[in-house]
Amino acid sequence: MSTSAGTESEAQTGGTDGESLRVRISHRAKAPLTHVWEILVSRAGAQALLGEGAVLGTKGDPYHCADGTSGVVRSYHPLEQLRVSWHATADSPPSIVEVGLRQDGDGTMIELSQKHPPVGLDAEDLIRRWSEAVRAVAALAEN
Repeated sequence: MSTSAGTESEAQTGGTDGESLRVRISHRAKAPLTHVWEILVSRAGAQALLGEGAVLGTKGDPYHCADGTSGVVRSYHPLEQLRVSWHATADSPPSIVEVGLRQDGDGTMIELSQKHPPVGLDAEDLIRRWSEAVRAVAALAEN
């Protein structure tokens, strides 16, 4: 679900228990894929995506944000995909946030999905959070 302009987002329920939630965000950046990747994994990009204080390392490295969210880099595939665990609070179970990049004409499609966010978090709040984050990464890459 993507278009060449704007941000597309959705929240879906599914899974065997009918309670699982998945958030998906797509946004097209008007910048080359290599530049978007460089921004995404930079200090500024990590903070735009995850929150103030976030610094991304390589696979297995933890990150911590000023708002209390934290996690670990789970997968790091340059120019393609970044996957992190994400804890809404220090005591909450992790969910998985995956950011994929793909070339889209002269720009780059940024696709974020969050699987199994903690029970009790509002889907609209998550959509808003991740939509703003993906747009912020794109804006950094476009400047």
